[in-house]
Amino acid sequence: MAVALLASSAAPVDADNRALVVAVDAGSGPNTAVAQARLTELGFWNGVSDGLYGFTTYQAVTAFQKYVSLPPTGRIDRETADRLNAQTERAHGESQSRTWVEVDKDKQLLFIVVEGETLWTFNTSTGSEVTHSVAGRSVTPDGLWTVSRERPNGWWRSDLGEIYRPKYFRGAVAIHGMNSVPNRPASHGCVRVSTAAMDFIWDNDLVPIGARVWVHD
Repeated sequence: MAVALLASSAAPVDADNRALVVAVDAGSGPNTAVAQARLTELGFWNGVSDGLYGFTTYQAVTAFQKYVSLPPTGRIDRETADRLNAQTERAHGESQSRTWVEVDKDKQLLFIVVEGETLWTFNTSTGSEVTHSVAGRSVTPDGLWTVSRERPNGWWRSDLGEIYRPKYFRGAVAIHGMNSVPNRPASHGCVRVSTAAMDFIWDNDLVPIGARVWVHD
C-alpha cells in the first residue's frame, strides 16, 4: 500500500524523494501528515493523513512502538521517527495462512488477518489480570474463539460499565471500543480498541459474526 508522501524541497527526503518522518512530539501539521502516511503504509490504522495529531494517531504511534519494542509513549520522538523510516515491511501477526482476529497479549496489539495477510494492526488493551469484585480475575482468555453476538450501534451498558459497539467472542468478553485505551493491560477481560477503530472495524465488516478470534501471549 504505497501512501508515502512526496516531500517539498524544504523537507528531509530519502533517495526516492519521499518525505521522511521527523520527530513531531504530538504537534499538528505537514510533518504529522507524513508520519500518518508512513504508519498507514506499515499497516497501523490511524484514519486519514490529515496532519492532525489526535487520539487516533496517538493510538497508531503507540501500536507501532509496541510492535518494534520501543517505550509506548504515543509520541514521535527521534528514535520513533528513525524506526518508522527504517521499517521495511508491514506489521503482521504470527499467522501465515489463517483468517482471523489475532490478539497478542504480550505485544498488546490486535491484528486483522485474512488468508495469512495482516490487513491492519491496532493498539489494544486486554485484561489487567487483577481481581475485580464483580468480574473476578480480569483475564482475557487464551484460545481460539468465535464471534457469536454483537451490538451494532452506540454505547451499551454492561455490569462493568459502558462499552462501544461490542463484538462478543466468549460469554461477556468482547472486542469493543473505548475512549481510553492504555498502553498496558487494563481492562476487565475485554479487548479494547479506540471508538474510531471500532467504527472502522464495523464499517468494513472486519470482524463479522462467525469470525475466529485467536488470543495468545
